[in-house]
Amino acid sequence: MTRLDAGAEVTGGSAADTADAHGGGRTELAERIGPQAAMLEAREVPLGGLRAMSVKRSLPQRALPTIGAWCFVDRFGPQVTTMSVDPHPHTGLQTVTWPLTGEIRHRDSLESDVVLRPGALNLMTSGHGIAHSEHSVESASELDALQLWIALPESSRHGDHAFESHTDLPRVYLAAANGEPGSATVVMGTLAGVTSPATTHTPLVGAQIMVPAGSSVAVPLEPGWEHGVLAIDGDIAVSSEHGESLGEPQDSAILYLGTQRPSITVSSRDGARVFLLGGEPFPDALVMWWNFVGRDHDEIARAREDWEAKDARFGLVPGNGDTRIPAPPLPQVRLTPRTRRL
Repeated sequence: MTRLDAGAEVTGGSAADTADAHGGGRTELAERIGPQAAMLEAREVPLGGLRAMSVKRSLPQRALPTIGAWCFVDRFGPQVTTMSVDPHPHTGLQTVTWPLTGEIRHRDSLESDVVLRPGALNLMTSGHGIAHSEHSVESASELDALQLWIALPESSRHGDHAFESHTDLPRVYLAAANGEPGSATVVMGTLAGVTSPATTHTPLVGAQIMVPAGSSVAVPLEPGWEHGVLAIDGDIAVSSEHGESLGEPQDSAILYLGTQRPSITVSSRDGARVFLLGGEPFPDALVMWWNFVGRDHDEIARAREDWEAKDARFGLVPGNGDTRIPAPPLPQVRLTPRTRRL
């Protein structure tokens, strides 16, 4: 098993280099990736400045920019804190917010105003541009949540923005080789024939899986997709369909599984919770900077300029007055796509 850190890189090879390296097509890319077992360790990152709360970031990685269309994974918590993220912009992505403990108030430039609680999904689609804010409902409260980004494909990344909240997500039971069956809440996409009502733009899965104490639970996978298992809490051991040990992710790390796996088994001695990420390998090379996901430097620079100019593409977030997070300066080098090395 390979161990990797989550250090983000600003520069890398070109989109053409990435396409050449992987043959350009999703099917060929999936075949080239193949089954793997790489531990993607999380790193501590200050959110909104050194005095704000910290998060554990496990995606993107230097060697792996995406798992399917999933391009970003943060966990903020568990910690006692006051979340205060003022209005800021997004382009080219969907934000998936999955609370584990505590309450978060979301407001955006579509005039959405929702208090999100554990078991509910907030899904915001930026399209060409959107702005939102996130604040704790109570000060100095216990808070723990996942925030993930999904890169939008060419067909929808310049489209309309949207927001949806889902409080009744489907569940599916997972057979156990020993012990009690597990269960999965299908947050995004499809797992074991069960599909979330949330809007998706590429084939993918995002599911929270509960493994009872003393159980080994079989999790079916789509062999043409790549997958990763994110550790949330509890002791976790992952093995292949043949019983081969693949790894034991801990502390918000992701065990990356590659492709061509029909299933895995997740076992726990004392009980565990994990989040399964997966999807059809994303064919486009991405340029990610600050809150923008694009395809080249100039596109990112335009988005930054528009935000600083208070352009109408991002709109205004009601209830926040003139408060907004300014964009940081661009680096002194041209931004280039991240390259896959796994």
